[in-house]
Amino acid sequence: MKVLVIGGGGREHALVWALRKSEQVTEILCAPGNGGIAQLARCIPVGPGNLHEMVNLVAVEQPNLTIVGPELPLSVGLVDELTKRGHRVFGPTQAAAKLETSKAFAKEFMQRHDIPTAAYALCTTLDEVREELTRFTVPVVVKASGLAAGKGVVICETHLQAEEAAAQMFSGVLLGTQETEVVIEEFLTGEELSFFALCDGTHAIEIASAQDHKRIGEGDTGPNTGGMGAYSTDGIATPAMRQWLLRNVAQRVVDGMNSKGSPFKGILFVGIMMTPRGPMVLEFNTRFGDPETEAILLRLETDILDLFNASIDGTANELIIRMRAGASVSIIAASGGYPVKYASGKPIAGLSASSSKDVVVFHSGTTIKDGQLVTAGGRVLAIAAVAPDLRGALDKAYAEIAKISFDGMQYRRDIGHRALE
Repeated sequence: MKVLVIGGGGREHALVWALRKSEQVTEILCAPGNGGIAQLARCIPVGPGNLHEMVNLVAVEQPNLTIVGPELPLSVGLVDELTKRGHRVFGPTQAAAKLETSKAFAKEFMQRHDIPTAAYALCTTLDEVREELTRFTVPVVVKASGLAAGKGVVICETHLQAEEAAAQMFSGVLLGTQETEVVIEEFLTGEELSFFALCDGTHAIEIASAQDHKRIGEGDTGPNTGGMGAYSTDGIATPAMRQWLLRNVAQRVVDGMNSKGSPFKGILFVGIMMTPRGPMVLEFNTRFGDPETEAILLRLETDILDLFNASIDGTANELIIRMRAGASVSIIAASGGYPVKYASGKPIAGLSASSSKDVVVFHSGTTIKDGQLVTAGGRVLAIAAVAPDLRGALDKAYAEIAKISFDGMQYRRDIGHRALE
C-alpha cells in the first residue's frame, strides 16, 4: 500500500515511523516532510496550507491512503476535496474540524451537548471584552478563537492584562493575524490530561492518555508554547475515569456532530483539566497532538494502519487497540528564543546514526542545507523513549538528549515532574 502523510513536524515523523513498521505499507510519501522524515519517506515540497497543490499531489501520486497530520489542511477542507474526488483519506471534514478551528464553536457545542467545560463569554469587540470581564474573577483566561499553533491562550492576573491581551489578539500583534472573536474563560486549576480517541462517525474508542507540558520554563513557568514535552503511563488516569471521559465527552462529541450532519471521523484529542469540581474540557484538537503523539506511538502495538482503516470504514467499535505496558516520554529540544523570536539554520550535532525501538529522535523542525542537518523551526527535535516505568523512560530520553547539541538549544529538565512527585 502506498501512503501519503501531509505535514512536516514531529507528529508527522512519528506517524511515518509507525507506518514503516506496518507490513501493509510498501511506500510512504510525505509533504513537505523534514530532514528526519526524509530518511524514512520520499518528501515532496508541498505546503500543507496550499489546498490546490495538495489536491494535485494526490491526483498525480495516487496514494491508496492520505493521512492529514496538522490542523491547517483540515481547516482549508483538504479531507472534503479528496473525498469528493474518490480518494481514501484519514481525518475530519472542514465542518467537523471546527471543534478545533473555532473555540467559539467548540464552547457553544459543549454547552449544547452537556459536555463539562469552564464558564465563558464570546466577544467580538473590545467593548464586549470590558463588559464581560466584570463577570469573571482573576486570574482569567483569554483565548483566540481561531488556530494559534498552541500559543493563543493567555492567563491574565488582572482585568487590565486580559483587556490588553484581547486587544493584541484583535489587532494581530499577538499572533500575527487579526482575530475576529476571542473567548473569555474562567481560570481552572488541577492536573491537565490529554485524552485521545479514535472516531469513525458513529463510535469513539480510547487510544491512550498523556500529559503535555505547555510552558517554556521548568516548574511550568513562562509563556505557553506548542508543547515542550509529554509523558504517557498506564496509570495516568484510572480505568473508571477513562471510561467516563469516553462516554461523557468523546462519544457525546461524535453523537453531537452526527446530529449536525457533520460526522466526526479521525482523531479526537480532548484537553482536560481535572478540577475539584470534576473533569472539565479545556479544548478539542481534531488530529494527533504534538508532542504527545511522539510518546504515545512508541507504546502502540496495534498496526497503526488498522486505526486509520477502522476510522474511515466505520468499524472502530470492532478494533482492539493494544498499548505496550509501562511509560513513554517525549522531550522537546527547542531553538534559543522560542516561543518568541529565534534563529534557524543552526547545525545539529550528536544525533545517533540509528534509533532503537526504545529511544527514537523525531524531527520537529529540521532541514538539510548544503548536506548538513540544520534547525528549521522553534521546536527542533522530540526525543522519545519507552520503558517499564516513567523514571526509566525519562532516564533514557535525557541520556539521548545529552548527546545532541545546536547553538541556543533549550529543553525542560523536569518533564513528568508532577507524576514523579
